[in-house]
Amino acid sequence: MKISCLKSELIRGINIVMKAVPVRTTLSIQECILIDASTPRITLTANDMELGIETVIDGTVEKRGIIALDAKLFSDIIRKLPDEMVVIESDDLMNTTIRCEKAKFQIPGLEGDDFSRVPTFEQEKGVVLSQLSLRDLIRQTLFSVSAADPNKIMTGEYFEINDDMLRVISLDGHRVSIRRVQLKDHYSPVSAIVPGKTLSEISKILTGSLEDEVNICFSDNLIMFSFDETIVVSRLIDGRYFNVDQMLTTDYETRITVNRRELVDCIDRSTLMVREDDRKPIIMNIGDEEMELKITSYIGSMDDLISIDKEGRDIKIGFNPKYLLDALRAIDDEEVSMYFMNSKSPCFIRDEKDSYIYLVLPVNFVE
Repeated sequence: MKISCLKSELIRGINIVMKAVPVRTTLSIQECILIDASTPRITLTANDMELGIETVIDGTVEKRGIIALDAKLFSDIIRKLPDEMVVIESDDLMNTTIRCEKAKFQIPGLEGDDFSRVPTFEQEKGVVLSQLSLRDLIRQTLFSVSAADPNKIMTGEYFEINDDMLRVISLDGHRVSIRRVQLKDHYSPVSAIVPGKTLSEISKILTGSLEDEVNICFSDNLIMFSFDETIVVSRLIDGRYFNVDQMLTTDYETRITVNRRELVDCIDRSTLMVREDDRKPIIMNIGDEEMELKITSYIGSMDDLISIDKEGRDIKIGFNPKYLLDALRAIDDEEVSMYFMNSKSPCFIRDEKDSYIYLVLPVNFVE
């Protein structure tokens, strides 16, 4: 095999597929990036058996072939090269030479045929949405996915497609995030639990353009995202997702409307009084035209007032400040509406169209 391409193009491709290189594995072939130049196109692939990424890079194939190179070593070498044309050549024994201007590296490679390819499946009509919409959906929900939980379902997000509506749900036992986006077309019902790790890595690759689209296809145990000459295939999480709808209610005793930016700044200031190991709640004392926010810890205390519009009765309720901040920062509206039943029931942050719903459980506090 012999190929040539610009260093910048190689770096772009390596950065994309490195997200699917396993951190720890007993199989050396899985620690590799596959360079496939068996056609006039150059394709880079990595696959940790749960997440597989394949992307096409611009370059010239001078001699067709396939080789697998140690991902870390290959990546480190390319990054240290001058910003010029890179030539990669391998012989029949998989010995590989990497040249760029006067620099020359020789490293061993592995048979490309031994590499586990990214799985493919029959594609029916895929769900199409803009890269901007998908990246926003992930940003606005991923924070409430549990990073590590005995219940694996909590480490994923629930994708539910019904006609022309896509709903994405995540929860971690303390809060629930729900986002809905209208699709341009109509689709048969589909539901799947997508690993949070997969969505996190995809959000780093997406350009976030409104004009560029991403195509999402499902099989029984796989999901595939196609965009910008890149394919990401992930295994789905097996199981039945929680019945989130039974947690939702439109009943409330108190409703407030508040400037989102002012509330975020106020809660953010309160976190100065809390260290990571100190779980002191922020107490919201809601009156007629003002809401008092107060937090007290071994460091000190903070008191602040913020103007609100209120319907219903006064209420005093406590929350983990981080959970409120995560939800509020995921909202782009200038003002937000918050709904309360009592000091022991969840707070709902939602808009009139239910395009987003954030549920945050309260915490007990002692005055």
